[in-house]
Amino acid sequence: MNVADLDQLWVYLSGSPLLSLLATLLVFALAVRINRALGGTPLLHPVTLSIAMLIGLLILVDMDYPTYFEGAQFIHFLLGPATVALAIPLYDHRERVRRLLGPLLIACMTGIVTAVASTLGLAMALGARPETVLSLAPRSVTSPIAMGIAEQIGGIPSLAAGLVLLTGSIGCALSPWVFRLLRVQDPAVQGFTLGLAAHGFGTAQAFARIGAVAGAFSGLAMGLTGLLTAFLLPLLTRLFGLGG
Repeated sequence: MNVADLDQLWVYLSGSPLLSLLATLLVFALAVRINRALGGTPLLHPVTLSIAMLIGLLILVDMDYPTYFEGAQFIHFLLGPATVALAIPLYDHRERVRRLLGPLLIACMTGIVTAVASTLGLAMALGARPETVLSLAPRSVTSPIAMGIAEQIGGIPSLAAGLVLLTGSIGCALSPWVFRLLRVQDPAVQGFTLGLAAHGFGTAQAFARIGAVAGAFSGLAMGLTGLLTAFLLPLLTRLFGLGG
């Protein structure tokens, strides 16, 4: 195969949506292997590492995001069924969830108010612009909900999505030390905390590192946090003098 043939092959592949799909899968597989080789450190979460590697790859091959997303949207579509599938382990532990529903709701609402109030207060104290503050506010809920909330209250959806990823990475990185410091050993408590503070990242870590019970409670926390934040956040931003 000569250089001309290689050029034609590249032109064909670059115009195919399957290239983006293949690149995403290969990059994530590589990120997982790197993370495992480093001892599974949460400081280099496979998702965060994949994002950095994909950004570098897109810059290297001069591919814009809309072109990339034509292929990656197949994975994006699977996020819906994957989220719904979280109900399966939750159903298996429904009796325990029913017994703890009151404390879980109180913990969830306390976590939401604490996260939003501290974020808004600190951002405003540091002189952040209003649209930046409003983009920071939904940082502790999963990306699709955070983007919708940010758009509703006057933030920047794309910035909100990036901040959600950063929050999830930090939550996963700090959670093992926090659990050890506070001597939290109950997998249900650990899982619920990860879902509340680190949404999808935390739920994945709960399933992979702690177990099915933690994953079930993490999925519950992620869903409850997204639902309650959608209602509470517009009220909280108004209390801080933000939003319409």
